Amino acid sequence: MAASFGHILSLPVGRFRVSVFLLLFPLLAFAQEYHGEMERIYPDAPATTAPKPASKSAAKGVPRRPAFQEELPSTLIPRLQQLGAQLLKGKTGSIVAEDPATGEILCLVTNSPQGSSDALAIATAYAPGSTFKTAQALTLLSEGIVGMQTKIPCRGSFRDGSIRVGCHAHATPLPVQGALAYSCNTWFLSAFRTMIAKTSKYGSKEKAIDVWNKYITSMGLGGPLGIDLPGEKGGLVANSSYLARRYPGGWNPLTVFWAGIGQGDITATPLQLCNLAASIANRGWFFTPHVHRGTPGRPLAARYTTPRHTLVEPAAYSPVVQGMRLAVTRGTARAQNSRHYVLCGKTGTVENAGPDHSVFIGFAPMDRPRIAIAVFVEHGGFGADVAAPIAGKIVGEFLAS
Repeated sequence: MAASFGHILSLPVGRFRVSVFLLLFPLLAFAQEYHGEMERIYPDAPATTAPKPASKSAAKGVPRRPAFQEELPSTLIPRLQQLGAQLLKGKTGSIVAEDPATGEILCLVTNSPQGSSDALAIATAYAPGSTFKTAQALTLLSEGIVGMQTKIPCRGSFRDGSIRVGCHAHATPLPVQGALAYSCNTWFLSAFRTMIAKTSKYGSKEKAIDVWNKYITSMGLGGPLGIDLPGEKGGLVANSSYLARRYPGGWNPLTVFWAGIGQGDITATPLQLCNLAASIANRGWFFTPHVHRGTPGRPLAARYTTPRHTLVEPAAYSPVVQGMRLAVTRGTARAQNSRHYVLCGKTGTVENAGPDHSVFIGFAPMDRPRIAIAVFVEHGGFGADVAAPIAGKIVGEFLAS
């Protein structure tokens, strides 16, 4: 491993956490330094802004919009805004929900000790944790690194030399559907390490990481999506150029394989995570998210009505959707299973400087989806315990109408 990783001890993740953050802290600091890197690739992106104290309208959960948009119809649903504000009371975090079929934002609610700020949802990039395993699975399947029935054994942890990353208790070995359902760290770390090390296919680790980057950015991560709100920022998706600067002494597959479980050289905003869920719900495409509807006199710009397609092979979506459904029926999100609608989801628990962040992404119904959602609660703990129940309440309220 690269020298910058320092001394590595036993490093379980999630419920078995010692602290992978101790290993990743310098890396995360560097990721923040290069947080705007993807924005420089998109020179037309809005200027970034830091979170500011909320206005009175923002405190009610209504995003601040440019003046010319104030007279345009909003896509936000008031009852979801109100429910979201109640659910985030006393917490710091974001709820973003959208209609996958149109890209219309149905709910955008944030809260913090300073009040509500759109920047928490659209301009604050976090490590996505295990929610990112969905994008990883799609990439690995598309590239043939794994197949639908590829099973990787897990004996309670991933081990490589002095590295040990703990895992949830589950049956073994598992195919990709089960690895998603039970959030197997070993499966995703092993498979991603294999991809980056596969010089017989890619020629070099640099080429491998650049192929990976193209898949992930095609799913809407990396640069800003282009939502019709000011101040949007993108996240970080590593490529070979970034890694050469990040690790001037050189890097290898073990240096970057933490991205296999959504930690390390990968960050995303809650908006981007919601959009990722929407792209999976649609099995490979999405509309640029937006918070207003066009009118006959002022129609939406073409960028909001033109579908954007991912690079993922169409056949890869079926096992990933099945895995997200299995997560709700039998896996880490099973408490959110409902007899009223068919929810597909993925939990995430993100390690950082303080208590873990709680994350969930999902969509419903499984077929002909009407809502995609991401919930991110800072220092909320396990994804299944905080973010997932909030998402379940928002989805249930929306689908009940």
